[in-house]
Amino acid sequence: MTLSPVTRVPRPSTWFFWQSHFIRRGGRVLDLACGEGRHSLAAAALGATVLGVDRDSEQLATARDAAGVKGLNVEFREVDLEGAWPQFGEFDVLLVFNYLDRRRMADVLACVAPGGVLIMETFLDAQRELGWGPQNGDHLLHPGELGQLVKPLEVVHGREVLEPVDAERWRAVASVVAQRIQ
Repeated sequence: MTLSPVTRVPRPSTWFFWQSHFIRRGGRVLDLACGEGRHSLAAAALGATVLGVDRDSEQLATARDAAGVKGLNVEFREVDLEGAWPQFGEFDVLLVFNYLDRRRMADVLACVAPGGVLIMETFLDAQRELGWGPQNGDHLLHPGELGQLVKPLEVVHGREVLEPVDAERWRAVASVVAQRIQ
């Protein structure tokens, strides 16, 4: 018996699972700051055509390996989102997890096609008190801020929560699904 190599990629966020019904077979998905590709891979497993971008070549290599092991076709591209913003085009679903650059929100939102949705989740200021995760205020949301940052998209659903990550750690996050009305 030959065993397949094991590639460990963290599981997608629960917010992703709860909102995955927006991802359709053949739909175009962009995963910004995708890291090791946990959301890109999950979207591709649902039948979407996925582009994952990140600036970390090592994490992208892990993502590519995981896609190969899982038999998933995902395009991963090395892109520094702090540099010149590439023309990605428009997507049916835009995934943004644990990434926040307020200066680029107009560029981020421009990637959502008419009728498309943004599924976003990132840390709140309260995360600082939990002893892990981002500490820089530039990468932490203020309470109530996310709904304002996604305008002119229409918020379909959102939340701000303190939730367990595992038996030892908690996280403070804001999450949103916002749609570009046609």
